Amino acid sequence: MLRSLGGKSPQVHPTAFVSEFAYVVGDVRIGPYASIWPGVVLRSDRGVMTIGEGTNIQDGSICHADGDLTIGDYVTLGHAVICHAETVGDHCLLGNNCTLNDKSSVGSWCIIAAGAVLLEGRNVPDNSIAAGIPAKVLGPLTDKHYELVKFNADEYVKLGQEYKSEGTLEG
Repeated sequence: MLRSLGGKSPQVHPTAFVSEFAYVVGDVRIGPYASIWPGVVLRSDRGVMTIGEGTNIQDGSICHADGDLTIGDYVTLGHAVICHAETVGDHCLLGNNCTLNDKSSVGSWCIIAAGAVLLEGRNVPDNSIAAGIPAKVLGPLTDKHYELVKFNADEYVKLGQEYKSEGTLEG
């Protein structure tokens, strides 16, 4: 469902896939080839929420912004991610059930491990992997990590386009 708030309506690129069971409200801008899956909530009450090209936000994830929230290009938010951050850079993988709290940020080419909790105002620098409660940077990404991030984003671009082309049974 797409809903206006305060005179602002979601803007969805024509190539993006948004599940009919997602809830998108306010000034949310969904980029080309992005995919928004069932049970996702994208709630932009006061600022602008930007979802980058080729980014996928998987089932049950919630992104909420009191101010602006920018999620870069080719980012994967796994199942049930809570994203209350200010920025997530390009080419990141946020593992299932991780939480990014208020005013936090994640650089480009980062992995946040499943279940990790990034505390309020904390930052993860580019090319890093972070894990734990609270999340701590474990070190730089390896070649295998870069391949994993790219593979996930690419596969979800394909899957989103497949879902988009099939349509719903209702028409």
